[in-house]
Amino acid sequence: MGEKQDNLLRGISENGGVIFYGVDSTDLVRQMEQIHQTSAVTTAALGRLLTGAAMMGQMLKSDRDSITLQIKGGGPAGRLLAVSDGAGHVKGYVENPVVELPSRADGHLDVGAAVGRDGTLDVIRDLALREPYIGQVPLASGEIAEDLTNYFAISEQTPTVCALGVLVNEDLTVRCAGGFIVQLLPGATEAEISRLEQNIGAMPGVTALLAQGKSTRDILELALDGFAPEILDTARVDYCCDCSLDRVERTIRSLGKKEVENLRDEDPVAEVNCQFCGKRYRVDLNELLKNWPSDDGK
Repeated sequence: MGEKQDNLLRGISENGGVIFYGVDSTDLVRQMEQIHQTSAVTTAALGRLLTGAAMMGQMLKSDRDSITLQIKGGGPAGRLLAVSDGAGHVKGYVENPVVELPSRADGHLDVGAAVGRDGTLDVIRDLALREPYIGQVPLASGEIAEDLTNYFAISEQTPTVCALGVLVNEDLTVRCAGGFIVQLLPGATEAEISRLEQNIGAMPGVTALLAQGKSTRDILELALDGFAPEILDTARVDYCCDCSLDRVERTIRSLGKKEVENLRDEDPVAEVNCQFCGKRYRVDLNELLKNWPSDDGK
């Protein structure tokens, strides 16, 4: 098997006033659906959030930095979480993977009803050394793209257009998924803003374009028509979980020795499931306690 092709690109207008991120997240969302066995509307909801996170991960300065998007909207899907790092690793979780709802009047999946509209979007940037930066905004619609647009406007004062889409087949497999984020940098003129609005207003939805066989480059050229866009760089993003036995043991240790002893008295073997990939870990608590660091006996 050859190396997988890059599926994300970053572009810029010739004069540097507009920046564009675009991703074909079809493979990524397919992997998520296979792991979490989501119903159609939750595939669309978590798929959109993962697609947004994949692009926002590419805005980070370092591969070691990470960004977490968390939505608590009060809807039947419960909490949604997507984590991405600067190296293109993306993973996610939805509290209730199977939610069945009637479609909207326009025939689209009702993501807003599944997610809920009464709650918040948290954006947590973990920049390795410093304290994590946390931005929180009220949900705009629960449809995810509008919520991310709202976040950029309020928390980062950056005029942004965000489009995200997931197309689910009748058999619940993912036909295609993708998205783009367009941001105006300081100094963009009124004429540029209205041209951009015109371009994006005339574009079909992301999934319609992908289903027609359009690439992220084609989408860039449609969105930035008239701006002489050029591609800055490309990257590969995939669904990838970095869980490990060592990480699970560290999490258990963080509960404190007393609490671990209590757990051991109930059951000497702790079974832990990774919420991101479903992998099961069995931890022998007697063994863990036997090797407890001596200076951490509290």
